[in-house]
Amino acid sequence: MTALTLSTAAAPGLRADAIVIGVAKGAQGPVVAPGAEAVDKAYDGKLAGVLETLGASGAEGELTKLPAPAGFKAPLVVAVGLGAQPADKDGEDGEDGGPGYDAEALRKAAGVAARALAGSKKAAFALPVDSPGAIGAISEGILLGAYSFDTYKGDAQNAGNGKARNGKAPLAEAALLGGKPRDAAHKGAVARAVAVCEELNRARDLINTPPNDLTPASFAAIAQAAAKEHGIKVQVLDDKALVKGGYGGILGVGGGSAATPRLVKLSYTHPKAEKHLAFVGKGITYDSGGISLKPAGHNETMKCDMSGAAAVFAAVVAAARLGLQVNVTGWLALAENMPSGSAVRPGDVLRMYSGKTVEVLNTDAEGRLVLGDALWAASQENPDAIVDVATLTGAMMLALGSRTFGVMANDDAFRSAVHEAAEEVGEPAWPMPLPEHLRKGMESSVADIANMGERMGGGLVAGLFLREFVGEGITWAHLDIAGPAFNEGGPFGYTPKGGTGSAVRTLVRLAELTAAGDLG
Repeated sequence: MTALTLSTAAAPGLRADAIVIGVAKGAQGPVVAPGAEAVDKAYDGKLAGVLETLGASGAEGELTKLPAPAGFKAPLVVAVGLGAQPADKDGEDGEDGGPGYDAEALRKAAGVAARALAGSKKAAFALPVDSPGAIGAISEGILLGAYSFDTYKGDAQNAGNGKARNGKAPLAEAALLGGKPRDAAHKGAVARAVAVCEELNRARDLINTPPNDLTPASFAAIAQAAAKEHGIKVQVLDDKALVKGGYGGILGVGGGSAATPRLVKLSYTHPKAEKHLAFVGKGITYDSGGISLKPAGHNETMKCDMSGAAAVFAAVVAAARLGLQVNVTGWLALAENMPSGSAVRPGDVLRMYSGKTVEVLNTDAEGRLVLGDALWAASQENPDAIVDVATLTGAMMLALGSRTFGVMANDDAFRSAVHEAAEEVGEPAWPMPLPEHLRKGMESSVADIANMGERMGGGLVAGLFLREFVGEGITWAHLDIAGPAFNEGGPFGYTPKGGTGSAVRTLVRLAELTAAGDLG
């Protein structure tokens, strides 16, 4: 990843390939944001006018390049849009930038700049820095925006040389101007960003890895290696252990593939922890739909159907790296959903780990089956709360689009807390209900429940199904990340094309809040 440094150096004398500054959208045109005073001064205070002449407005995601002023050791100035200028206390746009720029605006701007500077050895970021939070947001934006997945590009001789898009390596180093190298809070903000973003980018790598290389067994091996490195206890149940334990949901889904299923348990514990969180992730390493085969055009990105498990894996490792004072257990329900003579069929009845029976009406509604087993396993430890993460339903994408995930829960206050945590870290989310009348549609004449219900409200039906496998009295939330988990369009902000690592930061934030005693 890009190396981060804090620097009190003045922009003119810093040796770098570029100086990154912020420009906001003011009422009368673009406004140079705080942090770029030295650069503006070198333009005789007319930088905003120069940028406007070049077509800049300060809009979010906008990027404008111009030659650096005479006397600067960096040859290039990169102006990146921050969106609307914050208002002063009187509600009017202010020349001083108002009360401070939103963390997500800083995160997105830094990400846009970092991606644009691929191939550069060093860039200085002179963005608004008025708090450790701003330092952390800019750091996250740089580290996430510079990400690229190039494992399968080039020949074996060039593998591992860090080359990225069009032969350009990701930005090698970023200096955060205005950051104080000896300030504990500033250093802590950078350290947190590095720990979280390294694990989030690892999740992106997993999501982007093709399914011929990422099977349930290889995913489990990766989790085992990371657990050993970071002092996390790990238990892997293979297909034989799953049979012995009676995990009918995971076995049913994985039964059609030569790549046998796994259930991975990752346990991070802190000696002073008073709370225990359980995270459960859907890990379908490839989803063909099984016997209920997906139609043409819907299979090509189904390597991303393990994004929930990737998010849980990343969050547990990040919690361990941060040393959070909370116990966090991650459950990765890993299987490949394929059609074959041994695949589960529509009409089959599975006996789940909980003992409950499920009539399978559609084999493409497989995520809820593996999660049902994992949720019940997590419930047996009686954690203070369970949060599951899954690319579960196309219905949620129809409801919320491609950038927002849905949040359902059996407790309204917890649902609100999860939603607030997601919004706080910059992950768009929306609270969704669990209407009781939809449960009737899953009634079965041959089993305790069917894996399908009413077509309308399908994302909510899936949530109601999962609720059946949460232990009595345990607080639970379900994140349906089907939309934002995989970006099929062009990159934006700090979000790349492909796997995004959606929900990692939300889970880490929930762990932090729990450790601090701020999550009930």
